[in-house]
Amino acid sequence: MTTVYDVPATKLIDEAARRLLEIKEVQAPEWSEFAKTGVHVEKPPVQEDWWQTRVAAVLRKVYMDGPVGTETLRAHFGGFRDRGNRPNKAAKGSGSIAREALQQLEAAGLVQTVQAKGRIVTAKGRGLMDNAAHAVRAGVQKDIPALAKY
Repeated sequence: MTTVYDVPATKLIDEAARRLLEIKEVQAPEWSEFAKTGVHVEKPPVQEDWWQTRVAAVLRKVYMDGPVGTETLRAHFGGFRDRGNRPNKAAKGSGSIAREALQQLEAAGLVQTVQAKGRIVTAKGRGLMDNAAHAVRAGVQKDIPALAKY
């Protein structure tokens, strides 16, 4: 069986985002069209489905590194802040986006909270991601011959 570890992240996140569009609990909040993804960016995202893409990336991160919390996700989705003449420094991403994404995934039953540790993926979430990885694998095998043995 193909897992999340066996396919490229970008293609997996795109496929998982398409699957998350069908889940009614995962909807972009009304403030999302105006929100920046962190202090290190100048403008909000321009893609129409950026919320589902971010939630899919959060689900992948929880799958790979769980248990994780909001601060871990903020650090992962952060970047370098432009400080003018001064050297750039690392800046964390938006905590509101990370928190809302985790809450929506938990409402959908894809992740669950482990007390005082963070969130981990549930069996339903693992199934969604593994099925997405299996769907991606067929298309990727042509591009990456090393995946043919899986």
